[in-house]
Amino acid sequence: MILFEAKDLTKTYGKRTVLDLPYFSLDEGAVYCLQGPNGSGKTTLLEILSFLLPPTTGDIFYKGRKIDSNIVRLTDLRREIVLVPQNPVLFSRTVYGNVEVGLKIRGIQAEQRDVRIRECLDIVNMLDLANAHVRGLSGGEVQRTAIAMGLACSPKVIFFDEPTSNLDSMSRKAIERIIKSINELDGITVVFTTHDAEQAFRLAGSVIALHEGRLVNSAFGNIFNGLVTDDSVDRKICLVENMVRLRVDTPKAGPVSVCISPTDLRIVNDPGASAVENLLKGTITRISNEGEMVLITLDLGFPLNVALPQENIVLSTLCLGRELHVLCPSSSIQIL
Repeated sequence: MILFEAKDLTKTYGKRTVLDLPYFSLDEGAVYCLQGPNGSGKTTLLEILSFLLPPTTGDIFYKGRKIDSNIVRLTDLRREIVLVPQNPVLFSRTVYGNVEVGLKIRGIQAEQRDVRIRECLDIVNMLDLANAHVRGLSGGEVQRTAIAMGLACSPKVIFFDEPTSNLDSMSRKAIERIIKSINELDGITVVFTTHDAEQAFRLAGSVIALHEGRLVNSAFGNIFNGLVTDDSVDRKICLVENMVRLRVDTPKAGPVSVCISPTDLRIVNDPGASAVENLLKGTITRISNEGEMVLITLDLGFPLNVALPQENIVLSTLCLGRELHVLCPSSSIQIL
């Protein structure tokens, strides 16, 4: 079932357009990752879908119902949706007291509040810190407290904006376990932003890439600077990051942004067998086994992420430092 649907959605500030989505949808019960460089519109989209920020133009539908600006209706809908910001601000009280705030506002009786608070603190593994004042919490503990505050209200959707940025490894793993748990056990729809390609693979069923406020068919950081020119036979060539030449299909010329879909790249085992256009050679700097997919990062002078179905490759043939040839078909390249 489609949970969110947006049509002709834009957000502008003066003459600057920060979000421009002709169509966008999210399914109920799924886990999504929003990726893109800083300033690509990720946080703005989360705030709009949380009904905290109105769009400039366009229509938003939630569970098939068109959303209007009626404040009473929005208040009811906000009870189903939680946004956990990148840097949560907690009340100056105990962990328990912070989780209790939302339940008090909703008029939940003390005995019921206590049960729900302890359930939520248990989910985020913070029961032993229930009576601790937030002044002494670590960054990871602050994040987990903020998640418990959101869970206390029994939401249908939780948005996480960079939930593990600036956290140590153990805290990142703890947050990831919580995200997986609340989706798998409670069926909560989860949307999170991250710059970590491996984290996106581990947690998300779908990765949505934004660039300058628009959807692009690339993800996992494969967004580069390029320069499009004509070659001697009137074909378009794009010089990517002043290092790699790619044949592209585009009417554009001059400076552009280049998006390369990591799932459309393919390993070429015998690059000398025939002339292959858009053949890239790089050194493997990272390999991550992520369930049905394997994520490989190649150093081409700049990092390129390649996502391959595990069934199509033999992991034992891959190792750090090995040179690898991959085919980059023009259909995998989007010029913005």
